[in-house]
Amino acid sequence: MQGLERPGVPANPGMRPAPARPAGARPQPARGPRRDPAPSRLAYRLHRLWLTPLYRRVVRVGLPVVLTAMIAGLWLSDETRRASVSGAATALIDKVQSREEFMVRTMEIEGASPAVDKGLRAMLPVTLPASSFDFDLAALRAQVEKLDAVERVDLRIRPGGILSAVVTERQPAVLWRHARGIDILDHTGHRVASVTSREVRRDLPMIAGEGAGAHAAEALALIDAAGAVLPRLRGLERMGERRWDVVLDRGQRIMLPAGRAVPALERVMAMDKADGLLTRDVVAVDMRNPHRPVLRLGFSAQNMLRRAQGLPELGPDGQVIEPADDAAASAPKGGRAGSNKPAKG
Repeated sequence: MQGLERPGVPANPGMRPAPARPAGARPQPARGPRRDPAPSRLAYRLHRLWLTPLYRRVVRVGLPVVLTAMIAGLWLSDETRRASVSGAATALIDKVQSREEFMVRTMEIEGASPAVDKGLRAMLPVTLPASSFDFDLAALRAQVEKLDAVERVDLRIRPGGILSAVVTERQPAVLWRHARGIDILDHTGHRVASVTSREVRRDLPMIAGEGAGAHAAEALALIDAAGAVLPRLRGLERMGERRWDVVLDRGQRIMLPAGRAVPALERVMAMDKADGLLTRDVVAVDMRNPHRPVLRLGFSAQNMLRRAQGLPELGPDGQVIEPADDAAASAPKGGRAGSNKPAKG
């Protein structure tokens, strides 16, 4: 019967029986010499070096960049290649900048007088039509705002190829007469233009004197405070570059202090409204000391006061007229005063 064999008799007569081994023993694989798991010194140092961030950046970024730059430098060392690359780049830039959507064909100016309009168009760096890349709007704005008549300008390129300029001009406020001529100033004292005579702008008040232009704002405040005497106002004169004189017709002057000039003028206007001070024969109202106003009377008013006080009058030269001089001046011509010769018979 298959599977039943007799002990000690091999199942296959051609096979040798396995050698007997002790119970519990297992076969062991063949072992070679054991390898040391620790890295070598060179491997350890290279591994530690690779963990350094700077070294990794140099290897990953610096080395490729250096190699690329070396190759590009060698390739561009030929002058013909450099000219070819430069020409291709220039042609590409010109092609992009000359596209229709980047072209500026017209210029629109708003809020400018004819003179400013002409000057602004003359300042354009290129002739229209031109590419918008040819315009440096910041530099052009700074150049336009250097014009005396321009206070501010807003430049922008609008869709449709339009260069828009919105100009805010300085508003003339006062005329300033100085040693070099007559200038028109705005309310801040900035020069707007020059004129040859006051007849050009009689609608503007006049200020005069060195340093008056720097105090144009104070002058305008004084003109506003003049009130009822504005029709008689001839101008303001800066005295010693520190204070103002208000000049009226008939040669009258209001001499104001160096400080708080507006309140001093308002006080004079109040006295004129109450007593008609400036309608009388007064040459000057001296307010340089606001606590002690001084009136300088005219020639007729002085003689009237002297007659009332029984004093001799003043002559046109300001000298006192003595009574003897008065009698000699009133004596008839052709004979001595008091002579009475009898007529011959």
